[in-house]
Order: sequence, then C-alpha cells, then structure tokens
Amino acid sequence: MKRVYYCWWIVAAGSSMQFLQSALLLYAFGAYVAVLRDDFGWSKTALAGASTLHQLEAALLGPVLGWVLDRFGPRDVIRTGVFVLGAGFILLGFVESLLSFYGAFVVIALGTSLCGFFPLNVALIHWFERKRSRALSALGLGMALGGIAVPLVAWSLTTFGWRATALGSGVLFIAAGIPLSRLIRNRPEEHGLRVDGEPAPAPAAGAQAQAPSHDFTWRQALRTPAFWLLSLGHGAALLVVSAVNVHAITHMKEALGYSVEAASLVITLQTVFQIGGIALGWAIGERWDKRLICAACMLGHMAGLLCLTYAGAAGAAAPALIVAFALLHGVAWGLRGPFMQAIRADYFGRSAIGMILGLSFMIIVLGQAGGPMIAGILADATGNYRSGFTVIALLVGLGSAFFLLAKRPARPRA
Repeated sequence: MKRVYYCWWIVAAGSSMQFLQSALLLYAFGAYVAVLRDDFGWSKTALAGASTLHQLEAALLGPVLGWVLDRFGPRDVIRTGVFVLGAGFILLGFVESLLSFYGAFVVIALGTSLCGFFPLNVALIHWFERKRSRALSALGLGMALGGIAVPLVAWSLTTFGWRATALGSGVLFIAAGIPLSRLIRNRPEEHGLRVDGEPAPAPAAGAQAQAPSHDFTWRQALRTPAFWLLSLGHGAALLVVSAVNVHAITHMKEALGYSVEAASLVITLQTVFQIGGIALGWAIGERWDKRLICAACMLGHMAGLLCLTYAGAAGAAAPALIVAFALLHGVAWGLRGPFMQAIRADYFGRSAIGMILGLSFMIIVLGQAGGPMIAGILADATGNYRSGFTVIALLVGLGSAFFLLAKRPARPRA
C-alpha cells in the first residue's frame, strides 16, 4: 500500500480544526445574533460590533503573530489557541450584558487568531509548493463543511438555549482540538523531508550546496504593488463574506419570515455549493491563473448578495433568488478563498510568509470589520438590510479590479 506522506496528515488535522471553528463559530454566529437579539433586544449594530471587535483584534495581532510563526513555527501557537478558544466559548455561556458579551468575544478572537485560519495556512504553506493550491483547498473544505452543521447548532440554540450551546461548544472544541493540534508540525526540513512530502535527497559526493531560491522579505513585499492590490481585493471580498455570516439569517428571518432553523438550511445549501467551488479549485488551481479566477469570483459574490437582498420583493420568485444566492456566493467563496494565501505564497515565497500574511491582515480587516458594520448601521437606520447589502455588493463588484491589476512581481536579486 502506498505510504501517505505526513504533510497530508497535517492537512487532515488542519481541515478538521477548521470544520470545528466554522461549525461552532463562523457560520453559527449569525444564528447566535438572531437568538441574542430576541433574548436581550440588542441592536443589529451592537451585535455586529462583536464581529468587528473580533476582526480588529486579529488585525492588530497579525504582524506580531506573523513574526512568531516565521521564527518559532505554528505548532505551539496552535496548541495554545485551542485552550484559549475553548475558554472563550465557555465565557460566552455566562454573559449577562453587552460588555461581558464583548469581553467573551475578545477571548474568542484571540483563540481563533492563534489556532485558526492564519497559522493553519502558514503551516501548510511550509509543507507544500507544487500541490499548494490543493492543500489549501482541502483546508478550505473543512471550513465549508462546517456550514452543514449550522442547522444542528441552530437546533441546539432553540432547544437547549444559547448558554448551554456555548458551554458545550467550548468543551467540544478543547476535547477534539488537543489531539488534532498534536499532528501539526512546523517545517518539513525538521523531519528530513522537503516540501510536498518528498524525502530529502542525499548530497552527492563533492557536490556543492545549491543556492536557495530568493524569496521576498516582508520589507521587499511591501514595496510591490501586488502586496497592496491582493490585500485590497481580499478585503473587498470579505465585505460580503462577513456581512452574510453575521446578518443573512436575521435578514431571512425578518424580510422573508423564515425561522432560524429554516434560514440555517439556506446557509447549509450555500455550503454545499461552496464545497463544489472548492472541488473546482482543486481541479483547476494549478492550471489556470488564480488571479483571474478570483476576479471572476468577485462578480459572483456581488450577484449572489444582490439576489439575497431583493428576494423579499420578488414574490413567488423569492425561493429561486435564494437558491441563486446560495449558488453564486457559495461557489465564489469556495473557489476564491483558498487561492488568497496560495497567490501570496506563489508571489512572495515561504521564507517570510507569516509576516507578509500578518501585515496583509491589517488591510483585510477593513473588509472583515466593515461588512457587518455597514450592513448593521444601515439596517438600524432604514429598518431593513436592503441599502446596506446593496452598497456592499457594489463595492465587491468593483473590487474585482484589484485582482486584475495584481500581476506577479519579479523575484528579488540575490
């Protein structure tokens, strides 16, 4: 039987951790918003503020965390994050005020920064080069599969209450996350391997060491237009992703009369299409220009959000528009998401990728934090999500230009 290289066990562990985080937090946050709004009467803007606080903390930690990941590796960082994130969920189960709600989310944000998307991507980038897009797509598959569990989380919220659900989520994440985090390794060179899981070759007698490839330092990356254009494009895409994650369930509950459970099923349908997008990315990611694929996906995000926005005014056509939203947004997210880090690693190399990603997050946060806040503020002001979602959709469509302009920079001289 053909031996499975260890790098794919890291992919499996990272994908499983992404599944837990997306199922319990990323996709489930919209369900929490709908339930907490009924329980406490907090405004949409106030609830969206927790997501914004989450993203701002991640952005501020980005450069520091990037430096730590480049210098010490992701293994111990991820293990620490498992405990912090689990503790944050447990704290969420005891909140009694908006201030304590924000405090719990500060801890949750720290945990997701330490064991989530950022360090897991860095871990895989160090282990893959030729198959990098496939590995990152597999990691994204774990995140997408978490959306399938949203109806289960919504059922738990309505059956057992949000406090019990949050407490159970914290215990579950720690119990499952500890053994998964033990599978993470820092770099293949520490284990006698090379990228893509190939065994390190024995040096030939009398042969001189081959000069390493000249990756960008973070300072050199900052001087390229590609760094800024990719960051702005990524941030524009997350305007719609973050707004949908926070507000879509509430929008469908208020504008379409859906229950929390029924709206969660729409998110599950979106996830099914997202998985299809990831599978498509697995097939074409190493063959086609990722930059142009991402530009096309931005238009898919825009069209999908507009379908969701105006489904309430479509009468009998509303179900068709909801399905169109799930299809367009889901495929665009699944196809584009894993390419965000793959393009940066292709352009700038592995040597300083942690710091480069950490610095880019300080720009990306404008979309992550801005999407929920724009939608929430305009919804509180107008009484519905129509104006906020329309503004976000148009901004995302215009953001496709950032990817079209983000050409690969020439590698620096030795």
